[in-house]
Amino acid sequence: MSAQKDLLPVRNIGIMAHIDAGKTTTTERILYYTGRSYKMGEVHDGNAVMDWMEQEQERGITITSAATTCTWNEHKINIIDTPGHVDFTIEVERCLRVLDGVIAVFCAVGGVEPQSETVWRQADKYVIPRLAFINKMDRVGADFKRCLRMMSNRLGANPLPLQVPVGSEGSFSGVLDLVEEKMLSFDEQSLGQEVVTSAIPDNQKEEFTAARMALLEKLADFDEGVMEKFLDDKPVSVEEIYRALRKATLALEIVPVLCGSAFKNKGIQPLLDSVVRFLPSPEDIPVIEGLDRNGETVQRKTGAKEKFCGLVFKLMSDSFVENLAFIRIYSGVLTIGDKIFNPVKKKKEKISKLLKLHANKREEVREIKAGDIGAIVGLKFTTTGDTLCGSGDFVVLESMDFPDPVIGVAIEPRSKADEKKLIETLDKIALEDPSFSVSTNQDTGQMIISGMGELHLEIIVDRLLNEFKVSANVGTPQVAYKEAITTTTRGEGKFEQTTGMGQYGHVLIKVEPQQRGSGFTFSSEVDGKTIPSTFLAAIERGIKDTLDSGPLVGYPLTDVHVTLTGGSYDEENSTEMAFGIAAATALRRAVSEAEPVLLEPVMDLEVVTPEEYVGEAIADINTKRGRIVGIEAGTDTQIIRAHVPLAEMFGYSTSLRSATQGRAHFTMLFKEFDVVPAAKAELIIKKIRGI
Repeated sequence: MSAQKDLLPVRNIGIMAHIDAGKTTTTERILYYTGRSYKMGEVHDGNAVMDWMEQEQERGITITSAATTCTWNEHKINIIDTPGHVDFTIEVERCLRVLDGVIAVFCAVGGVEPQSETVWRQADKYVIPRLAFINKMDRVGADFKRCLRMMSNRLGANPLPLQVPVGSEGSFSGVLDLVEEKMLSFDEQSLGQEVVTSAIPDNQKEEFTAARMALLEKLADFDEGVMEKFLDDKPVSVEEIYRALRKATLALEIVPVLCGSAFKNKGIQPLLDSVVRFLPSPEDIPVIEGLDRNGETVQRKTGAKEKFCGLVFKLMSDSFVENLAFIRIYSGVLTIGDKIFNPVKKKKEKISKLLKLHANKREEVREIKAGDIGAIVGLKFTTTGDTLCGSGDFVVLESMDFPDPVIGVAIEPRSKADEKKLIETLDKIALEDPSFSVSTNQDTGQMIISGMGELHLEIIVDRLLNEFKVSANVGTPQVAYKEAITTTTRGEGKFEQTTGMGQYGHVLIKVEPQQRGSGFTFSSEVDGKTIPSTFLAAIERGIKDTLDSGPLVGYPLTDVHVTLTGGSYDEENSTEMAFGIAAATALRRAVSEAEPVLLEPVMDLEVVTPEEYVGEAIADINTKRGRIVGIEAGTDTQIIRAHVPLAEMFGYSTSLRSATQGRAHFTMLFKEFDVVPAAKAELIIKKIRGI
């Protein structure tokens, strides 16, 4: 069998959704029916295989993405169960980067919820084919057709149902298979393990026929063979339908939709069949592109006989083992004893131990092949997003973008003895979680840990105290503000030292505000005679380092474009250090006169409330400087959308509960940084300066 043929029976898939849509329960059923688990774990009982962290079991949510492997119809399926809570979006991002296909799970009652939208956009970004599984069809308020409409309207998707539910809510009993024209029900005595096939019931024939015609009509748009037969009124074979569905799914033209109830053990086997039938194998991603040492595009073919190339998409450390680096192998084979190269860090690494993972259980293996996912133990230099390739080779694959933290909290060791352990442990956590950072407040000397939300920081503090056994005191959460400028200014910086070793650097710069979210950009208008190009990197570095502290109260400066417009150099005395200092001086002078403003994180808020409490919920949002952007009718509820500053949202769950008698719930996603109103900014600045 050729190397390419080896790849056909492999599927690398992720399971993604909004919190509480049933991802982990769906994964638990998959593991049970594929024989990977001998019993079904339940999230609410705290014994789900994939939610193995103590913090996950206590809260009944997924926090860290867990990887596992199972087998279905002679196909190996590598599965990653990702978190649904917005604070852990980074976990979804880095897993999607290395996956070939995704199952998007939707709650039949909630439909497309805010975090579903976020993860869907992430999958769009990485151009990943998807299946949709509408879960919880047994719940009160379940509405299959509403979910399909929401997928079209909110996600811009093209959902194509392959099944029709038989009954809904308490009467949900099975599904009608539109392709193979049969009814599937799931035997409760065998916990759904036995799938019972029967003819389409008479009372559902009309609905079934209409749905099947709609399926063929839609499929005809993407496949000429189906179109010809459909127009000529000839029967289309099951194989032809499956072939057309696979082609359209891989081209991202459709999203096949299935339904069921994972908790009630219904609908999982057809979902597994669809993973194998429609989602891509590594062979369907024939080449992967990267950059060589000259910045030129270079390709690597998928296959075990090619040169080795892989991407580290996650680091994990705990108190017992060395670092685990999760890796997706794109080409070649990684074997114990191999010497490999990290072109990002320009360091060599040696492979001493390789693992296959099943949640937190580990199995040592001798090699990991192209198309597979595994873990390397004990890499010294590699971090998340780094490429690894063969020794003597050089290829850098596209990395990942990580969001800036929006919330911070002060932390300090309880005793001098805990100080070293606290710093080491925080560094360890920051290494495995790129959306978490540790810094020191220059004015107060306090250590600040920053993350994506209150829950994110709560989990990290929990791990510090209980998993890593570090004694620490934690302050109250603080918003991570930023600063920006509003006008264009110019600045000059000169650094000259005549005693000892001579130093000379002189720069003129122009500083301009940029669109929100642009970050920092740099350009140069000077020629090599004014300032040699060898000093440009030092000038840019000097400016970049100074952006860490803005002119108002020392928050990071963002959304700024700096142009080097002039300066001078001394052939004998000019150094990189001198130009770096001169550039920093010029920037400080320029931005202090550029009418700086304070920026704050603004959140996308979605509140789901019974109709009678809409007025109270809106009034509560208005008191928090919120701006209502839309109200939509749900099933017996109203959905309020608003943009609200994060600073006003601490303790919001309590105020929403009291405004709606505990009957509303909300979700929040980071939207953007925006200018703090002048009066509010003045109060914040005075408070920080201690005035």
